[in-house]
Amino acid sequence: MEIKDNTFSRQFETLVDGKLVSVEYSFQEKKIFLTRINVPENFDDEEFISDLLKNIMAIAVERKLKVVPILPKIAAFFRKNPVYKELLPPGIKI
Repeated sequence: MEIKDNTFSRQFETLVDGKLVSVEYSFQEKKIFLTRINVPENFDDEEFISDLLKNIMAIAVERKLKVVPILPKIAAFFRKNPVYKELLPPGIKI
C-alpha cells in the first residue's frame, strides 16, 4: 500500500479502486492526533482501513511520534491491535 503524507492538507492519503481514502491529522509537540477518516461513498472495507492504520502506525514509529486517537473508530483499532498501545502517550487509556 502506497501512502502519501499530504502535509498541505494534513492527511495521509492512498487510493483504492482509483478513489481517495484519507486519514486527517494534526500535530502538537511530538504527538500526532488522528482526527478523521475520509472514504468514498459506499466504501465499507474495514480490513483496508485497518491495513491503512497499521501503515500509519509504522510511519509514527519511524518519526518517533506518539499517537492520539480522536476518532472512536481509531480508538477501536487500538483495542483490537494491542501491539500498538505503546504508541499512546502517557495517560491515554483505550
